[in-house]
Amino acid sequence: MTLTSRTEILGEPEERFEEILTAEALRFVADLHDAFAGRRAELLTERGRRAAVLARTGTLGFLPETRAVREDRTWRVAGAGPGLADRRVEITGPLERRMAVNALNSGARVWLADLEDATAPTWHNLISGQLNLLDAIGRRIDDTTPDGKRYRIGDSPATVVVRPRGWHLEEAHLLIGGRPAVGALVDFGLYLFHCGQRQIADGSGPYFYLPKLENHLEARLWNDVFTFAQLRLGIPHGTIRATVLIETITAAFEMDEILYELREHAAGLNAGRWDYLFSLIKNFAGHGPRFVLPDRSSLTMTQPFLRAYTDLLVRTCHRRGAHAIGGMAAAVPSRDPAANEAALAKVRLDKEREAGDGFDGSWVAHPGLVDTCRTAFDAVLGERPNQLDQAREDVEVTAADLLAVHRLTVGLPTEQGLRSNVAVALRYLTAWLGGAGAVAVFGLMEDLATAEISRCQLWQWQHHCTRLGGGTLATPGTVRRLIDGERAALLAEGAEQALVDAAVRVLEETALGADLPAFLTTEAYARHLVRVRTSA
Repeated sequence: MTLTSRTEILGEPEERFEEILTAEALRFVADLHDAFAGRRAELLTERGRRAAVLARTGTLGFLPETRAVREDRTWRVAGAGPGLADRRVEITGPLERRMAVNALNSGARVWLADLEDATAPTWHNLISGQLNLLDAIGRRIDDTTPDGKRYRIGDSPATVVVRPRGWHLEEAHLLIGGRPAVGALVDFGLYLFHCGQRQIADGSGPYFYLPKLENHLEARLWNDVFTFAQLRLGIPHGTIRATVLIETITAAFEMDEILYELREHAAGLNAGRWDYLFSLIKNFAGHGPRFVLPDRSSLTMTQPFLRAYTDLLVRTCHRRGAHAIGGMAAAVPSRDPAANEAALAKVRLDKEREAGDGFDGSWVAHPGLVDTCRTAFDAVLGERPNQLDQAREDVEVTAADLLAVHRLTVGLPTEQGLRSNVAVALRYLTAWLGGAGAVAVFGLMEDLATAEISRCQLWQWQHHCTRLGGGTLATPGTVRRLIDGERAALLAEGAEQALVDAAVRVLEETALGADLPAFLTTEAYARHLVRVRTSA
């Protein structure tokens, strides 16, 4: 199906898709693609070059050529737009209709409408998600269950902030000039075209979370996209606001520079903890046991190298007038009172730590966690919308501090951690291949970052033949046996065999083998997952 001379839609049409895929909207997306796809390709090439340097050297530092930007105390960012001044609780999740209503009504100040890690990139999910955004902003989103329960948007919904896909992903269902479109520009362009002016008219604005940035040049590209798009659509310059997820190890060394490049549109930075750990392992996995991390469950933000990262983020943000937003609380409330109280106690401690460290707000993955997070921040903020006045000038973080994995205060990986990585990764990948991007697994709401850190830890542990806490060695044979056992368990629970077997293939290809898999160090993994998903 071709709607303009340059665009061709390969995805199947569904009810109301024509409301999103108009000729005018696709022309706008094509204009974005023509203007910026070339630069994006160059930046991805630079990612590969830099990854090769890190793999060879095993070291990373602050950029000497941007020292002046870091040391100049005079510049500030645009800051919060209307509806973003108070961000003490943000709820994240996919754009499925009922979940969207629940998130908007949750009592959180912000809904992060996630087209990235919490959304499996099927054509249905992506375009129906855009429809749900359009309906939510038009206050006509609702949903009725088979038993007659109706979900409707309330009178004070959360402010919408959309997370498009990262620069590394393509949209195979939409061709522009015969080539797959850039996924980030499709997500951004369709939303801004249909909803930007509506958000402004409602007293808010078109706001975005930018994922997976690896350096300030990628932030500069986004800033140029914003400038181009606002001019093309007649939106005043600077109306767009962006919050950047600092979820790659390289971006942690360029926080000032990223804010500087986006300063006319920047609202803040976010500590994306799971992807951050994945990025650290991905870049340094080949450098021996000194970069081997223990179980994911033991890697709390109190670990020295993670505390350095979050302290630096708060100081950098507040020095520049930007919000510092804390990490995800992924617990799913349980019907077991004891288990529920234990989970909420962990969330409470985490959010109290963040509020005490100067963060202006934090993320939750479930409406049942909103009150716990809000209470922690209310105790510190009171009636203030944020704590930008907490400059954290006491913080001094060096490059060595950010890479100080050797200072961990927890022990070796454990056999339970190995089993958990296999089980969670395989269960998540099976659900993802079936079209679900946010999945409750063993009491936690998991997204694609879960699969990322789980599979790369499995590779790292078995590659270095890591001795686990109980004395067992992590070997390819051990991992393969665990995969076989979890496959049998999933099939016994009624999971679809084709999806389970496809998930097993992905996990074996990325977790086993003598060499670091190519898709641990390049963007090919993302394309590989989409291919596997299509074949499944």
